[in-house]
Amino acid sequence: MKIIFEATIKENGLGGWFIQLKDTVDGRIENCNNLEEFSTTIEKMGQDYGGNIDEVKWIVDENVSAEHLTEVKIQMAKYHKELFNDSND
Repeated sequence: MKIIFEATIKENGLGGWFIQLKDTVDGRIENCNNLEEFSTTIEKMGQDYGGNIDEVKWIVDENVSAEHLTEVKIQMAKYHKELFNDSND
């Protein structure tokens, strides 16, 4: 059985965005208001599978503004750089 999560970027109706995280195995859904919350939530949900998640499918809701999508992408790049900093300091 493949463990696949879906992460959907959505507008929150208050001028911002959130990520809806869905476990496609059991249908559980969690809403994350930022990437830190997303990271914590996906780690917690993944513990049900021994931390082995086969895939995260990213989806962008059709009404997400280009500005919000760019904001998420920039924050993701920054977060990724912080997590996987290959500096030799």
